[in-house]
Amino acid sequence: MTDRPYSPSCDRNRDPILAVLRDQFAGRREVLEIGSGTGQHAVHFAAAMPWLRWQCSDAAAYLPGIRAWLDEAALPNTPPPLELQAVVGPAPGFAPAPPLPRSDDGRGDGFDAVFSANTLHIMGWPQVEAFFAGLATVLAAQASVVVYGPFNYRGRYTSDSNRDFDGWLKARDPVSGIRDFEAVDALAAAIGLRLREDIAMPANNRCLVWRRD
Repeated sequence: MTDRPYSPSCDRNRDPILAVLRDQFAGRREVLEIGSGTGQHAVHFAAAMPWLRWQCSDAAAYLPGIRAWLDEAALPNTPPPLELQAVVGPAPGFAPAPPLPRSDDGRGDGFDAVFSANTLHIMGWPQVEAFFAGLATVLAAQASVVVYGPFNYRGRYTSDSNRDFDGWLKARDPVSGIRDFEAVDALAAAIGLRLREDIAMPANNRCLVWRRD
């Protein structure tokens, strides 16, 4: 299909991310991807991990492109994408929280895994706060959360390329920018998430892995 959106960076980072997700999501069943973008990651990961039901979500403008990728792949474990503007809890101007997956007895138990790539530095800080506050409403017990992207540590850039990227982000949108790991981890801790791993990735990115206690 020629009308599918395409991101070269998704092709570059998908296999290193997949290596992390194979390990972290080995015992998971229901994944909510927040900020699915083009949909490329979703089809690659869902095809490689067929034991997962991979629920895409993003702002309404991105849904047609995501559907194009999902329709082309025709995988049995990728339901239609949901409208969700990165914030999963009630917040002014944002879509409502997604319906929770149902357990065998019909209860809405929540997602036991959440994945998000290259989203936190695109949002404003209030939206980052709402992102984590809203996770508490959709996570199952013992859920795993994996967030991929660049981060600063102790207020310092980890590379010159990240410094340049942060400058580009702020020039495009002053509310965006690379986030400090310590501030993001504090938001996760406030909703009962405990950091399990902080994994170095190519191109000065990280995979942060939390588990809900």
